[in-house]
Amino acid sequence: MQPGWFTKFRQTLLAAWKLLLSYLKSDWELSDYPVIVRRQPIVPNCDIPSPRFRQDTYRALIVNWWVMDGGGDTPQDAMRNLASQFKTQKANRLADERRLPRPGKRVPIEFSSNKRVSAHSELADDFTQRVLGLEWAWISDESSLWDFHGNETNDELNAKIKQVYGVDVSGIESGNLAEILERIAAAR
Repeated sequence: MQPGWFTKFRQTLLAAWKLLLSYLKSDWELSDYPVIVRRQPIVPNCDIPSPRFRQDTYRALIVNWWVMDGGGDTPQDAMRNLASQFKTQKANRLADERRLPRPGKRVPIEFSSNKRVSAHSELADDFTQRVLGLEWAWISDESSLWDFHGNETNDELNAKIKQVYGVDVSGIESGNLAEILERIAAAR
């Protein structure tokens, strides 16, 4: 058998159990989902660009909903961060009138819309090359400057945007690229 077969089997059983229990209620909380906490190996000299993917010692994940996770230095920190992510996701889904996925079910990866970015597609291509220094990148309406560097602030890219386009975007603290592109387009 393959290495890790027991872990996969245990996760499958946990997911099936939580799926069965989910039919007893309709308003699910984090405790209704199959959650695992695992110790992460530290990768030396790994420079991951997004602060969301920093090197945590522990990860808490919802089985079959792998993009729903939280990291921390202890298992308790990881669970607290997962709980925060879950709370945000639940609020966002309620606001969009979408249901939470049923506990235990596989949740497909959802790509964010890129309607706002597509409205400025030529500018987005130019921005990707001149500001981000990339030949191409897929940018969604949820993408931000934070996704393209590992610095503490966006100051360096904000300065580059001002130099290239003559537009000050430092007030957009989220670094949301759709918002930045809209501001640049409006200034033209």
